[in-house]
Amino acid sequence: MGRHKKGENVNGWLIIDKPRDMGSTDVVNFTRRLFNACKNGHGGTLDPFATGVLPIAFGEATKLLSYLTDAKKEYEFTIQWGKATSTGDTEGNIIAEKEKIPSRDEILSILPEFKGIIEQVPPAYSAIKINGRRAYDLARKGEKIEMPSRRVEIYDLELLKELPENQAVFRVACSKGTYVRTLGQDIALRLGTVGHLKELRRTKCGNFSLSDAIKLETLKNIVHIDSLTKVLLPIETYLRDIAVIAVSEADAAKLRLGQGLSPRTYETELPTTGDAIALCNGKMVAVVRVDNRKIAPIRVFNL
Repeated sequence: MGRHKKGENVNGWLIIDKPRDMGSTDVVNFTRRLFNACKNGHGGTLDPFATGVLPIAFGEATKLLSYLTDAKKEYEFTIQWGKATSTGDTEGNIIAEKEKIPSRDEILSILPEFKGIIEQVPPAYSAIKINGRRAYDLARKGEKIEMPSRRVEIYDLELLKELPENQAVFRVACSKGTYVRTLGQDIALRLGTVGHLKELRRTKCGNFSLSDAIKLETLKNIVHIDSLTKVLLPIETYLRDIAVIAVSEADAAKLRLGQGLSPRTYETELPTTGDAIALCNGKMVAVVRVDNRKIAPIRVFNL
């Protein structure tokens, strides 16, 4: 997360349609300078190769980044059949080739096997740490890496269309930690061939989608800071699907001090269990966790 001692107190969400060949951290740094903001961070890394939805949290919105990191993601990706690369995408060298190109019927027949909870071996060219060092740093030095497998969940997977030049486009909805590059390679192997990703585009990240996103080029053309701040979404935008509790000023003060509240006071407004937003006079006070014993603050906002 980018932190500077100097800068303006900017709060809210900026949803970027990340361009290809730019890292997520580069987008964070660029937008922080553009808004002259003291603090911002991104909600879920996209490789430089990938494009699409990259949520940037500013100020108090950074307190919600853990929710976004854990949220469901959706991607569209294009597999190039017949050629495997060292990175699983177009950035690497070709390491294997096969002449077999799967038919539409073959593809449709095996997709159900990849739905639900599956095991994945993350790519060596990833940000996972192995003994304290990034896997991609070790891979670039030619060191042999034993990548541990992990369980991820595929909620939905479909073939969208077939393209010329031995390519096919898919859509996937998946849990955090899913490597779509690995998914593409595994699909190809299951079909008796090899493959790599030609394109990868994130279309949804939690509650944010491409309809919320703005291109960096558009931001660059906005010269007035007042106009820039108008493109920010309110902090509570990400929490639009959870319950709301209207608390008194006295109870708002308690929450800000990290103190819990009695659920009996607000029992008609409470969800059975889970998280909710506490509001006071229409302003966000905290994200709270509700059970039958207490309303406990888990994220407090200083707005």
